[in-house]
Amino acid sequence: MLDYLPPDQGFLGLDADRSGAPEQAQAVVIPFGLERSVTFGGGTAQGPDAMLRASHQVELFDEDLWSEPCFDYGIATLRPPVIAESLPAALEQLEHTVATVLAEDRFPMTFGGEHSITAGAIRPFAKRYQDLVVLHFDAHADLRDGYEGERYSHAAAMRRVLDFEHITLVSLGIRNISAEEVPFLEANRHRIHIFWARDRSQWALNEILSVLDKRPVYLTFDLDGFDASLMPATGTPEPGGLFWDDVMPIIRAAAQRGRIVGADISELAPRPELHGCDFLAAKLAYKILNFALADQSTG
Repeated sequence: MLDYLPPDQGFLGLDADRSGAPEQAQAVVIPFGLERSVTFGGGTAQGPDAMLRASHQVELFDEDLWSEPCFDYGIATLRPPVIAESLPAALEQLEHTVATVLAEDRFPMTFGGEHSITAGAIRPFAKRYQDLVVLHFDAHADLRDGYEGERYSHAAAMRRVLDFEHITLVSLGIRNISAEEVPFLEANRHRIHIFWARDRSQWALNEILSVLDKRPVYLTFDLDGFDASLMPATGTPEPGGLFWDDVMPIIRAAAQRGRIVGADISELAPRPELHGCDFLAAKLAYKILNFALADQSTG
């Protein structure tokens, strides 16, 4: 049974009278502050709480859709769980929660935590959809087959996704890849499509999204995909990254060309003096939900 926070304590701090019963909400936010394999800056365990707190300052009116869409599709937030100690057990725990939400034909939105969460969250989607596309925003390719002895490291997040051979990966904003990842990339170019951050002035939206046409899409957003000047509150910041107005048209078009069926946001490492990063992550989550679930004919 899913255990919900009261609406005023959950994502967006919604009024209980307007938000409706949590069991009827289309979107379910899953706070999962997993932090087991970080290799530089820490603090991702506090990411979900920071996103929830900052979300109470997010304006509910969406100027793209010209409405308060959260009240049309409904958002419920789960109570943060006690996370299993071992990384494999924690991923199984998250897999079970996501599977429960998905079995009810609802939209799971997971708040990490480190990017290793995706290896658990993706499993129910991989079982349900045989033509699944993963739309991946990140600074790093994450194609290592483990890192520092940990198979499920955050540095291997997309390699574990691609353990499912029917999944296609579209990665955007990448500007860091290791020599050991390159052979796997070259052997799997038929299902890995990387759009390097250095080339974004030449990106063509139709080319990026052509593989998404009428297919289910899982969106995973590592916040270090944003430029370090915009998102310094993350464990492995990288210069040369994406900005808000680079990202929004892609996500909205992805929802129109394909069908976004689930999402996660990871690698927020909150800092007291950088509360704007918490707000950015929270607003990103709201925009993803709106583009995925709201009526695209409005706005």
